[in-house]
Amino acid sequence: MTPRTVSKRVFGALDQSIVLASKTGLSQNFIRFGMVGAFGFCWDTATVYALRGFTGLYIAGTCGFIVAASVNWTMNRLWTYRHHLHDAAHKQWMRFILANSVGFTVNRGCFFTLISFFGTFHSHPVLAIIAGSILGILFNYLLSKRFVFR
Repeated sequence: MTPRTVSKRVFGALDQSIVLASKTGLSQNFIRFGMVGAFGFCWDTATVYALRGFTGLYIAGTCGFIVAASVNWTMNRLWTYRHHLHDAAHKQWMRFILANSVGFTVNRGCFFTLISFFGTFHSHPVLAIIAGSILGILFNYLLSKRFVFR
């Protein structure tokens, strides 16, 4: 089985679940964006936990965002907005990073605040990542829809 066949099957199965979830009134693109964001959350968390012992939580948190944003851009380009015409990848990636810098400010502002002032979040940074992700997703979706995947 080729990688293309595998991706068609995986995306096909996910698309079927999106149709069901969209009956809640949320747009299919928002649901896809959220699912991609959940996947990015895993990359973010893994990066933070992998780097925190070497770099500290502030640098690990920044690196985690860059890794997650890059993975999210790729998945949104290939799946969420696959039916849209796309600019050159490097230009679109840069717009995605710039547009999501607003979400980054909200997301990582929350993360940095929580790990700085609350011991529980410093000991368990995944909780701060969750809080920041929830705050950042709406900003990221609206700006990505408007400026990146138009």
